[in-house]
Amino acid sequence: MTDLSNQKRMAAAILDCGLHRVWMDPEAASDIAVAITRADLRELIKKGSVAAEKPKGVSRGRARARDVKRKYGHRKGHGSRKGTKGARNPRKEQWMKRIRAIRAKLKELRADGSLEKSTYCKIYRKAKGGEYRSVAHMVSHLESQKLLKREE
Repeated sequence: MTDLSNQKRMAAAILDCGLHRVWMDPEAASDIAVAITRADLRELIKKGSVAAEKPKGVSRGRARARDVKRKYGHRKGHGSRKGTKGARNPRKEQWMKRIRAIRAKLKELRADGSLEKSTYCKIYRKAKGGEYRSVAHMVSHLESQKLLKREE
């Protein structure tokens, strides 16, 4: 068989991939051997005699199987844990998501003039203390206490 390493190198440059991803049709080996310029190789690529193989990825199959087991409660023993109990606590993420939403709403209300600065400070501290379950709960509290200024 003829040495096609030069053609393979040029094809890799044209296809913008590595040498190992260049596929050459064994049936068209004689045509490929004759191709000595980049233009010749571009013609062969157009014809389909030379092509780039798809890159190999990492399979997620094993990860999915492991996730199913973890959801069921397996593979969570002492040997599988990294980080302290507090770092593994999902409640912290829930708290962060909730308090950030509440604080964003408070800033919005203060910016548009619906909330006075003194009221903002009080409500901010109450939110920090965990008084409100959600943004809706906080807003309903503000409305019931008539702390929101409505533009008429």
